[in-house]
Order: sequence, then structure tokens, then C-alpha cells
Amino acid sequence: AAVSPLSCCHQHSEEVCESCVVKTTLTAENAVEANKLSNNYKFGFKKWKSHVTARPWEDRSEIVKELYSDLNVIRGSGGSTVTCGNVLYLLLFGWWLSLFYGIVAAVMFVTVVGAPYGQLCWDLAGYFLWPFGKVIQRVEVPTSHHVCGAGAEETSPLLGGPVPHRWRPWCWGHTGYWQRAGAAAWLCLGYPVLVVAHGLVSVTAWLLVFLIPVAKLSARTAARVLLLPPERVLVRRLRMTEVPLEGEVILCCYSAVNPYYYKYTVDGINVFAVNLLPLVLVTLVLGYVDSHNHLTSSSVKFTLALLSIMPLSYYIGMAIASISAQSTFAVGAVVNATFGSITELTFYITALIKGSREGNRCYTEVVKSALTGTLVGCVLFVPGLCMVIGGIRHQEQRFNSRSAGVSSALLFLSVGGVFAPTLFSKVYGKLVCGECHNVTQNPLGHYLCHNCHLDLMDNNGTLYYSHVQPLVYTVSLLLPAAYLIGLFFTLKTHSHIYDIHISDCHMPGHHHSAVVHWSRWQALVILLLSTLCMSACADLATEHISPILTNSTISQYFIGVTVLAMVPELPEIVNGIQFALQNNLSLSIEIGNCIAVQVCMLQIPILVLFTIFYPTNFTLVFSDLHVYASMFSVVLMNYIFMDGKCDYFQGTVLVMVYFILLAVYFFAPSPSGC
Repeated sequence: AAVSPLSCCHQHSEEVCESCVVKTTLTAENAVEANKLSNNYKFGFKKWKSHVTARPWEDRSEIVKELYSDLNVIRGSGGSTVTCGNVLYLLLFGWWLSLFYGIVAAVMFVTVVGAPYGQLCWDLAGYFLWPFGKVIQRVEVPTSHHVCGAGAEETSPLLGGPVPHRWRPWCWGHTGYWQRAGAAAWLCLGYPVLVVAHGLVSVTAWLLVFLIPVAKLSARTAARVLLLPPERVLVRRLRMTEVPLEGEVILCCYSAVNPYYYKYTVDGINVFAVNLLPLVLVTLVLGYVDSHNHLTSSSVKFTLALLSIMPLSYYIGMAIASISAQSTFAVGAVVNATFGSITELTFYITALIKGSREGNRCYTEVVKSALTGTLVGCVLFVPGLCMVIGGIRHQEQRFNSRSAGVSSALLFLSVGGVFAPTLFSKVYGKLVCGECHNVTQNPLGHYLCHNCHLDLMDNNGTLYYSHVQPLVYTVSLLLPAAYLIGLFFTLKTHSHIYDIHISDCHMPGHHHSAVVHWSRWQALVILLLSTLCMSACADLATEHISPILTNSTISQYFIGVTVLAMVPELPEIVNGIQFALQNNLSLSIEIGNCIAVQVCMLQIPILVLFTIFYPTNFTLVFSDLHVYASMFSVVLMNYIFMDGKCDYFQGTVLVMVYFILLAVYFFAPSPSGC
């Protein structure tokens, strides 16, 4: 898909073109992608960068096409093969893989009947020591090739040179017997060892992502080369001017490392999300099987559970985007509203339940810190980081100030509503301190007090139950109502503020029907399974966070506002960075604003509603640090976004302010109750 402002179709009349000029025209490969792009600009919809449909092969760049090649294309002269990536292959895999082949070759020579396979392994030992600029081909063996004449010369029309002579014991007679015996020896003694070695190389290289060419090379060898008769495998080095005329090229590799493999996808799923998926299985098995921490500690399980949330967040986001792109506006709005905040809410609710069961107020404080950390991070860090990275490529970036103004107004409203009960309690609450000491030895002098907090339960809780709690319920009703009004305003009555036009014209080569990666039902199943796994991982995270909270020297405030708040948002941050690199800062800003608005207007009211049916220690009264940090962040963001343009310096300011607030949280004492 492409985003092109001030573009119009040549086939349209001038009147239509004049109406197109004032809008941003989105050009997509098909109707589903166009719907997804349109949803990206809708308030309350999840912003998604990746495609939800398969792109036509001819429309992809040469760089992307190379990522999906089978390593069987012979290119012309490409320069020296001695590169840093190829040397890295030699150090990581080449030397010991070649050694394995040498050992197997010796074993096969000892068996006598497996001598042809020994010769093949010897040739492959040299190949895998440095496979670059070499070729493995499957050659057709003529009938005369099996005749063991003493003066017969073996040649290959494929590369114009002699076929390497392999020792064939079946020349002694009983050809069929010797061939079967050699194959049996190979399948019992040689092939299994090499398959294990190649499997280890493939898995390791795949997990390293940028070494995926090595994984393909190794997997193709185990699946094809090692299963061919040895006389049909030709291994040799390509000369600079040599081009094979016929025959099948099985492997031809020039580079072990390709830095563009971060774009690689499997059925539309980014390779990093694919690689992290086994981590979810390990986390669930380890967490529920080793419940008494015999194998690992609680800290390890907490870390694994938290890391597992990242790929699950990615799958949830892609499922939501897929369903929304293939459905009507109403269905998309319901799915986004229902599952858009499921990642954070799952963790918050499980933490509140555990804190209620244990009677530990520390879990409530951690949830409040995570809520504040998400708000501050999405207002400062996410847009700031996108501005900095986007500013490296683009000197100045512009965005839609009107759409950003709607989000800013909702943020002001939501922050004021969320912290209204806190301000109310500070005006009318009673300050209670644990202990006080007279530092001047004078009854009228100064007192130093510790463990002070506002008591809302004075006089049997009259202040809280008669004044604060009704205010909390009122705010929790008004904030979702304001969110719905914002949706109606931006999506219905004033949708023109986004200046988006979906072009009906097709670019050359775009006459393709949509081939979706995930159908609606498939996306729904993945969405439900990911949500279920997310709940299990959140349960494990809250189950094993207690030792970290009690034994850690770091403030619980800091743990909440950093790790628990920002790790689930990493897929959103990556999306924002990708939009910024394409000079589409509007979506980068909207990603942070949308999450921040949902925290205040949806997540917090849902938590308040949850406490009605399942009583917990969660109250909508935050510490002074949370109030000041949130309000200052929103004010600063509105000041930066006032003129509708920005650069890397303004982004640096937002990021630096965010790190200053993190330093404040780091050195802050732990909240009361922890």
C-alpha cells in the first residue's frame, strides 16, 4: 500500500481531481488492504503496519524477493565472497560442520560399501567449510555411467568439466547388492548424524533471523542433497564466467547474512513473532508443571511470562486488524473496543485478584503504577522515540494537527476525570502518620513524621462511602460516555478532519483479488487462543512477581511504570517507528494517544466496574507522584504538538523528560503497603 498526498487518477475528470487534491489519497493493492489503511486513521481502531493480505509477487521489491528465494539461483559476478557475515558463518557453523562431515566420511570409507557416500561427505566437508560461490547440482547419470570401464572418462555437459570420480565397490560385481548395502550403511551410520547437525544449524540460524540463509542452506541439504545417490550429486566451485546450461541447481549461496530479514514473514506473521511463539509454550509448561520452583526460580518464570506477552500482543493485534479489515465498520468497532485493551486488562485483573486473596495492597499499587506508566510512556516515550527515529531520515515531519487535537482534548478530559477523586480526597481527607518525632524538643516545634497517608475511612468510612466512592462511580460512567462521543465525532460527524481518501484507481500490476493471510474465522480463533494464553501468562506473572516486589531494592513504583507498563506495548512501539520511517507521523502519534485515552476512558472504568462484582483494594486514589507526572506529560505533549510539525529535537525533549520521570520513580521510596 502507498500513501500519497495530492494524488489523483488521470482517468477522472478535473472536477473529481480538484476534490482529491485536498485529501490524502491511499492507494492499496485490494479492497481489504484499503479497508485496513482506512481503519488506521479511525479513532479507537488499532493501528497496524503489516499487510493482512498477501502482496502480489511482481509488486515486491528485489530485496524482498531475495528473502524468499530457495538459494538455487546462480548470479553473475558479485564481487568477493569474503565478507563479515560469511566469516561469522565460518566461526559459528562452518568449521565444526565441516569436521562432522570429515568424521562421517572416514566412517563410511571404513565400511567399504559406503565408500561412495564417504567421497560425497568429503566433498561436502569442503563445501560447508566455505559454501559461498560454490554450487551443488543434481546431475543425470547416463547409462554408460554405470559401466565400470577402465578407460571410460566421466564428463558432465552441465558444467563442461569432468565429474569427480567416486570409488564404487559395485564395480566388483553384484551391483544391486553393493548399492543396497551402501545405502543401508549410509542411512544407519551417516545420515542420522548429519541430520541432527543440520537441524541444530537450522534452528540456531533461524532464531538469529539475519542468518536465515544459513538455515535454508542447511535444511535443504538435509532434505534433498543427503537423500540423493552420491553419483548424482555434483559439488564444485563456480568460475566467474561460468554459467550452467542445463541440470537442476539445488544450492547456490553467496552470503550468509542478510540484514533485511527483519521483514521476513511466515503466513503474514513477522519472523520475530514466529520465533518468540515457542517461548509461550515453554513459559506455560514450566510455570504450571514446576509450580514449586524446583527447576527455576520465580524471577525466571516472571521474566519468561512477561516476555511471552510480547508475541501474544502481536497476534492479538494482527487478529484484530484482520477481522476489522474484512468486516463492516460496526463489527470492527466492537472488536477493537472489546479486545483492544485485553492485554493490559488481563494482567491488571489477575494482579488485583491475587492481591485481594493475599490481603496485600502492594499489588494494587503496582497496578496503579502500571496504569500511570502506560499513560506517561504513550504520551512521551512512544511519540518522542518515533520523532527521533523518523527525524533521522526526514528533516521535518508534519502531522494532522486537528486529529491530534481531538486526542489531546480527550486526554485532558480523561486525566482530569481519572484524578478528580484523588484531588477530592486530598482536599477533604485526613492525613494520618505512622509515627512522628519532635526534632526541636519544643511541644510547639517541628515534627518529623513517617508513613503518612490520607485516611478516607475516618468516622467509619463516611468520607469514602458517602463522597469519594460515588464520585468514582460517576467518573467511571462519564469517561466511557466521553469516549463514545469522541468516536461518534471522529468517525461519523467530523470524519473529514482526517483528510483520507481511498483511491478507486489501481496502480500497474494491482489488478489482483485479495488473498488474506487469515480469514475472519481463522483470525477469530487465533484471537481467542491468544487471549487465553495471555490470561495464563498474566496469571503466572502475578503469581511470581511477589518475590521481586518484596526482595528487590528497586522501588515498586519503578517496576510498575517501566516493565509492567511498556513491555506489552512493544508491538505498538514497533508499528509507530515503522510509520515514522515512512514519514507518516500522524499514525505514530495516534498510536500513543489512542492507548493513553483507552487507559483512562476504558481500562480504569472497567477496573472500577470489576471491583463492584469482585471487591479488591483498588480505589481511584493515586499518589501525588502519579498525578504530577501524568498531568505534566499531557501538558508538555500538547505544547509540542501545537503547530502540527516536529523534528528530532522535539522528540529528544519528550524522550529526555520521560527518562527524568523514570529517574524520579527509580529513587522514590516504595508505596505504603509494600
